[in-house]
Amino acid sequence: MFSVVVLAGVVLTAACGKDQQGSSAAHLPAARGDSVAPAVAASKAGRRNIVFAGTSLTAGLGLPPDSAYPQLLQPVLDSAGLNYDVINAGVSGETSADLVGRLDWLLQQPFDAIVVETGANDGLRGIDVAEARKNIDAALGRLRQARPGAQLFVVQMEAPPNLGPAYTRAFHSMFGELAAKHGATLLPFLLEGVAGKRELNQGDGIHPNMRGERIVASHLWAALKGSLK
Repeated sequence: MFSVVVLAGVVLTAACGKDQQGSSAAHLPAARGDSVAPAVAASKAGRRNIVFAGTSLTAGLGLPPDSAYPQLLQPVLDSAGLNYDVINAGVSGETSADLVGRLDWLLQQPFDAIVVETGANDGLRGIDVAEARKNIDAALGRLRQARPGAQLFVVQMEAPPNLGPAYTRAFHSMFGELAAKHGATLLPFLLEGVAGKRELNQGDGIHPNMRGERIVASHLWAALKGSLK
């Protein structure tokens, strides 16, 4: 769960996170406009693509190039003999509604697995849980329908506690419920062990620094490694 340290950065992050994207050799272009062409060719022979679709937490806002957790997972996947090419499709400031809005663009990309990290900005903005649930439900349903053979993963996210216990409970519950509905694998809270720890976050109190990002990647890998085909 988020702590008071995290809350101190809420307004700053909501204001400055929009439309900033971490850089990476495996990044897709920002999903803006209809003229954006797919940036990733079909999977190489014998290799598969795993897309990480998310917010600034996935894009790696404020981190050095190629240092977001998806990029940190690439050598780990290689060492494990899992022939996946990581594609970072994180867009800073994205809400669950924005995710729904760029599904056509995302589905132009070839992938064999997709990790969906969404809802962080919904929680920060206090968007009604029913609205967020509707959006995430639509996104997962569309992904499952369009790519029935792809593995679908959903990252658990949490809302800041200042929104009250009823909101935070409903927010927490929707991820597991929607993952089960769409046959997706639920991954643990992205910022487990990092949220609220000043020494593991950047100055805004929300985005992990390099130490924190390595912990994020490690925890996510522990959950992914037994599930990826």
